[in-house]
Order: sequence, then structure tokens, then C-alpha cells
Amino acid sequence: MSYAPQARNRSYLGDGEDQAIIEPRPMEGFVETPYVKNLIKRALGYTKAGFPIHLRGISGTGKTTLALHLASIIGRPSVLIHGDEENSTSNLIGGEHGYRSRYLKDNFISSVLKVEQDVQKRWMDNRLTIAVKNGFTLIYDEFTRSRPEANNTLLSILQEGVMDLPTSRRGEESYYLKTHPDFVAIFTSNPEEYAGTNKAQDALRDRMITMDLRNFDKNTEVAITQAKSGLTKQDAEKIVNIVRDLRDSGEYEFAPTVRGCVMLAKSLAVNNGKVLASNKMFRELAQDILASETTRLGSQGHHDKVKKIVNQLITKYC
Repeated sequence: MSYAPQARNRSYLGDGEDQAIIEPRPMEGFVETPYVKNLIKRALGYTKAGFPIHLRGISGTGKTTLALHLASIIGRPSVLIHGDEENSTSNLIGGEHGYRSRYLKDNFISSVLKVEQDVQKRWMDNRLTIAVKNGFTLIYDEFTRSRPEANNTLLSILQEGVMDLPTSRRGEESYYLKTHPDFVAIFTSNPEEYAGTNKAQDALRDRMITMDLRNFDKNTEVAITQAKSGLTKQDAEKIVNIVRDLRDSGEYEFAPTVRGCVMLAKSLAVNNGKVLASNKMFRELAQDILASETTRLGSQGHHDKVKKIVNQLITKYC
């Protein structure tokens, strides 16, 4: 999935607002197996019914890619927000800017430093306000990485259809902004046990429909691996079999995903390697990549155990 600045006429936007707009486009070779098509159909049905959707899953299950693909199908300009611990409400809705200071040195009296201050405050909308006001699609990626209080402003937007703006916002007859009827919200997040995530407010979670993304079915994993690497279907299937068996073994700290399949397949392809048990480079790449993906806490015991299992699976399938 790719995305680029929106190119169509934006005369209805305020100064600088066009810099926040993206136009998601389907990635070349985007895989749509029956499993993926079913996810897309259900998600679009929820948005048509007027509900925000929340794609939740472990790293590597395609949450962000799917969110951008959904936005491209919806067909409206989009704004992308990344969750961050440092985010505040103003990072989402906007704030006042314009304070400026200038320092002048007196050429006749070197010890004199004059300070001139010019204050021209002007409200600047941030991405959430831009989306709500213009009916754009909001993609809030990893929203639980922002502190819960920063996301409080979403409660009235998703339930009552209005945004509560601070009284410092000038030039408005009302301090409430009505949500545009075309506004759509798509959220993504990792499970709460992931490092760096915060627990979402129950009131916010209740306002969205959560779709838990699991690992893809085998046919989808093979199709994605083949599309991303250019390997043959037969070779892609061998790699997927290794990763899926490692996942089923339970001998890891973090379960391997299709991301491990793609990393291994692409690394092998650029090195002109072969998916063969006799290929030393293939074994080394598989052990490095799959041990890296599944033992992020640095446990040497798990690391060595995974490498041993991968070595056995290569012998089994290749």
C-alpha cells in the first residue's frame, strides 16, 4: 500500500491544511484472497453503517496496510495520524501559533541588546479537525500509543458527531464543530500487552467496532510471500510451511508472522539464493531472520532453540 499527497483541487482547505492530506492508493500486487476479501467486505459494511472500525492485532498482521487499502476504496481524501506518547489534544485538533521575538544589537552601545516582540496569534487546525470538518477519512495508526487523555476529544466526535473546540479558537460562531457526514474513522492498535501501548478508555472502545486480526490462512501467506519477493509459488510455500510450523511449535517469545516469511523470501531473492536444504546461505538467513522475529527479549536460550527448530524444518520441507 502506498500513499501520496492529495493532488485534486483543495480550494476549500485553509492555509497549510493540504500538507496533511494523503491519497491512499492500492499497492501494486496487493493480495486479495477470499480471506482478505471477507475482511474488507465486513469492514466496509461497518463504515457504511456509520461505525468507526478498529483493526487490532499483533505486529505483522497487516493492520496498517488494510487500513490504507480500505481508505483507498472509500475514495475520500485521508489524513494519517500516528499514535505517540508525546501526543496531546492540541496535536490532534490544533492550536494557536504566531509568537515571534527579534533581538537587535545596538551598534553604538555594544552592551545594549534590544528585544522586539511581535504577537500575531492565529489558530491552525491539525489533522483530526481537518478530517472532521471536511469529511475526510481518518486513519489513526497505533492510537493506543497516545496517552488516553489525548484521545478524549474523540468521544464526542464518534458518539454525538460534534467536536468540542477550545475557546481560544477564533473566527467561529460556535465552539463546537459538527462532524461532516462523510467523515470515516479507521483505528489500528497492537494488543494492550505490547510495550509502549496504553489501555484504551472503555468509553472510546465502546464507540468503535473492533476487528481482531489473526495470522492469515496458509493460502494468503503464500500469496503475500510470493507477491512481495518474486519467488515461485512452490518456494514461497516452503518458506510459509517453515514459519507456520515454527508458530505451531510454541517455542518462541513472540509468534512469527507473515512478515518473517516476506523478510526471508526477499532476502533470499536479492542474494539469488535457492530454497534448498543444501543451501548454506538459505539456512543462515532463515535462522537469523526467524530467531530475530521471535526472540525480541534477547534470551539466548530461546534464540538457540528457535535456530535449532528452523534448521530441522528446513530439512523437513526443503
